[in-house]
Amino acid sequence: MEIPPPGDTPPTCFFETCCRYSRDDPPKGDFPVRKKSPKLCGSNYPLSIAFIVVNEFCERFSYYGMKAVLTLYFLSFFHWDENLSTAVYHAFSALCYFTPVIGAIMADSWLGKYKTIIYLSIVYVVGHLIKSVGAIPSLGNQAVHVILSMVGLFLIALGTGGIKPCVSAFGGDQFEEEHTSERSKFFSIFYLSINAGSLISTFVTPVLRGDVKCFGEDCYALAFGVPAALMVLALVVFIAGSGLYRKTPPQGNILLEVCKCIGFAIKNRLKNRSRQIPKRDHWLDWASEKYSKQLIGEVKMVTRVLFLFIPLPMFWALFDQQGSRWTLQATKMNADFGIYVLQPDQMQFLNPLLILVFIPIFDLGLYPLINMCKFNFTPIRKMATGMILAGMAFGLAAVIEVKINETDMPQLVPEESLIRVLNLAKNPVQVTVQDQDLFQQPVEAFQNPTEYSKLILNGEQQSLHFTLQHQGLSLAFNYTVKQKSVYSLIVFETEESLSSHLITDLEAKPENGLAAVRFINGLSQDVNLTIDSKRFIAVQKNYSASEYSLLQRDKYNNGKCLTETGEFTLELGLLDFGASYTIVITNVSGGAVKTWKSEDIKANNVHMAWQLPQYLLISAGEVMFSITGLAFSYSQSPASMKSVLQAGWLLTVAVGNTLVLVVAQAAPMAQWAEFVLFTVLLFAVCIIFSIMGYFYVSVDPEDLEEKEEKRETSSRGNMINLVTQKTKL
Repeated sequence: MEIPPPGDTPPTCFFETCCRYSRDDPPKGDFPVRKKSPKLCGSNYPLSIAFIVVNEFCERFSYYGMKAVLTLYFLSFFHWDENLSTAVYHAFSALCYFTPVIGAIMADSWLGKYKTIIYLSIVYVVGHLIKSVGAIPSLGNQAVHVILSMVGLFLIALGTGGIKPCVSAFGGDQFEEEHTSERSKFFSIFYLSINAGSLISTFVTPVLRGDVKCFGEDCYALAFGVPAALMVLALVVFIAGSGLYRKTPPQGNILLEVCKCIGFAIKNRLKNRSRQIPKRDHWLDWASEKYSKQLIGEVKMVTRVLFLFIPLPMFWALFDQQGSRWTLQATKMNADFGIYVLQPDQMQFLNPLLILVFIPIFDLGLYPLINMCKFNFTPIRKMATGMILAGMAFGLAAVIEVKINETDMPQLVPEESLIRVLNLAKNPVQVTVQDQDLFQQPVEAFQNPTEYSKLILNGEQQSLHFTLQHQGLSLAFNYTVKQKSVYSLIVFETEESLSSHLITDLEAKPENGLAAVRFINGLSQDVNLTIDSKRFIAVQKNYSASEYSLLQRDKYNNGKCLTETGEFTLELGLLDFGASYTIVITNVSGGAVKTWKSEDIKANNVHMAWQLPQYLLISAGEVMFSITGLAFSYSQSPASMKSVLQAGWLLTVAVGNTLVLVVAQAAPMAQWAEFVLFTVLLFAVCIIFSIMGYFYVSVDPEDLEEKEEKRETSSRGNMINLVTQKTKL
């Protein structure tokens, strides 16, 4: 969730500079003179802000709604593994926070805010439309879907990042200078619209994906199409208010000036390394030949704060995994809350909801209480506490992951396989496997095996000799077993004798909390099964087995079984999250099919509610870290440089997402171990940040400006000597 910059000062279009740093050339292009726009209901609020607020709500709905289902889209639609899905998700997130630099430069140096928002919103809409078309299964092959989706995501990242720094600033431009109170309230409403869009979309879009079916599967085309429609609406609403807006011309780009100043200082210092040249108090003073003392002094203030930003990306590396690793964790949990079954990607709505709850609690309750206890809870300490809370959240996620893994299938290794016996005969059967010490006790009739047994092979595959002993009979069978596979030996009676089949089982849990089911037909006639209105399965007679079918978690008691003798009712009961079932059709009696159900893989037994504590911790950490960090950095810089700090802050988010990308691809490991790794890294970074903050001395930007002016007079002699020396050289 996005948190507003602190204070009543309207955010500049990210890098908009003051006139004293811009050149004297007039702005290029046609920009209307600032005018008074109509007011809302006789108040001092311009009518134009209504269009801007609605635009922002729709845009944030489209962005967060699309992003909420993105990880599961990669996993289920593209069939990518979890690491690749996570890496691409965070690559997209990082790009969304790098591209504001492009939008800011376009607005401040070239087009102005209004045209930048229009043009990049069109790019944004095109990206959404391409992304939605790419999610239609019948359109082309896998390569076409991937190409369309990646192109769409790139355009979306360019659009959302490009307009991010400009919309709020454009809203602030609509107010006259004397209406500062109304402007401040506007920003509160503006950021409320952001969080409302985020909250609603992260709850609604997963419902469109999971509860609505199209093309025979989850409807990703609809889940992406609705956000696309909201972005079209956002653009239409924004254009509709065009005649009411006050449009200011671009005034130059302060970020470029800052970068040029720093670059010139470094270059000039390297050129003047001679000992004959007097030293200067600060390395940025080497830019004084080209840039004013005022600009250099303000850049010094900014670099002091930007230095503190260096450890901050690690917090965002953890925070943004709510949409990737935590969502993937939720797919392996029980989502039944009794009155409602949550989709795994719906859990993300907790963050914006908790932020809206925590902000007033912290501001009006927690912080005043701490102050009453005479504890100096400085901004640095608040940010460090936020880091600790985020680390604790990932520690809890690691514990939950360990509990989830208890229901997973055993890890398969080379020259090993797993096997179990399903005895469908009427009496116990003793099973012996060549060179294997398994099944010491007879297998009872219709006994549901509690776990698989391990087969040790002498190569990639091996032919094994199975012996079945049943009521004095001893029968032998040979089956070829492959390594890293899972099998069920089906034993059944045939005309006063025994027979068997060796069938292959699932090697891992079904993805996304689905249930897997297959059927074994114990009748002497073929059957056609209807599980629901869209699922038809044909199973041949004499204990033939069907393939696995993936179903949504539900109770299935209205199925049909069609045989040569008629149609009968088929009741399967509850097929639970993440479980795998083998259902044996034993006989037909009383107008219904009699079945026996075996649970091959255990259902998810860790409830999704156990994720609530980690969401509570990381949301509380965000309030203490993000709001405090922005407020602190803004207080430590002059007004003209606040946009540069906003740029630095957004870039820490981009770098944090890049760190997740690197870990997911370069160092794949067990998920619980990765959670522990991030926890340890954040705690280590927290210690480093605390040490840096301990030695940081808070300043008042106005005091520093006065000191720089005094220092300028005393250092003029050295400047003259340097110029003379350079002339001699």
